[in-house]
Amino acid sequence: MSRRYDAKTTTFSPEGRLYQVEYAMEAVGQAGTCLGILAKDGIVIVAEKKNQHKLLDTNPSVAEKIYRIDDHLAVGIAGITSDANALISQLRLIAQQHRLVYQNPMPVEQLVRRMADNKQYFTMHGGVRPYGVSILYCGWDKHLGFQLYQGDPSGNYGGWKATCIGGSSQSATSMLEQDYDESMDLEKAINLAMSIFLKTLDTQTLNAEKIEVSLIKRVNGTVQYTVMKPTDVNKYCKKAEEEKKKKAEEEEKKRKEKAASSKK
Repeated sequence: MSRRYDAKTTTFSPEGRLYQVEYAMEAVGQAGTCLGILAKDGIVIVAEKKNQHKLLDTNPSVAEKIYRIDDHLAVGIAGITSDANALISQLRLIAQQHRLVYQNPMPVEQLVRRMADNKQYFTMHGGVRPYGVSILYCGWDKHLGFQLYQGDPSGNYGGWKATCIGGSSQSATSMLEQDYDESMDLEKAINLAMSIFLKTLDTQTLNAEKIEVSLIKRVNGTVQYTVMKPTDVNKYCKKAEEEKKKKAEEEEKKRKEKAASSKK
């Protein structure tokens, strides 16, 4: 049935579905995980690295899945990277045009809405296809402070306290629902993100070769975007592994005590 209605983005199926948009969402689901956490003093963005080839020449000061848009705003992406590159260029252009005209940084949600309108346009016109990428927008402005938004290929967007896109997003989001605390600072937010990636990624060990971390915070009244150094990422990864091992030992101890008491 779907094959009769998935050739064009302008054609609804009898069930009221747009299959091309759903296929774009599926492309996001097959991509690497990207997670954002809103802390009281900043925002943490953690993304899974897909390109781990030893011969790949990378710049350690530049993230692979996290992009700086302006001094006060950065985004994390999940999906088709080439589509993301096109959208990143548009976001940077829009932000700089606003700064040039108004001599002020663009409010975060205003930029998010502009990009959401652009994405929605590509879901209702012939001869085009939806962008196969979801975006986490992280930034600060004088109106609403630190903000975290998620936008998907359909053009929908919403504000979040913590969220995840890409592969393993459902399990990561459920963990965030259980462990997120609005009063947590950046340090606790980083530790939470590391523990979630350690549980959701298909790996025994976590290190800077598999994930990248970026922070948005205010220092002396100025918004700063920084990419965490690999050595610092490894420290947090090691700490998360130690915490996981400690919890496993405590659970094993409780299990043995319970088994011993039941025999009595």
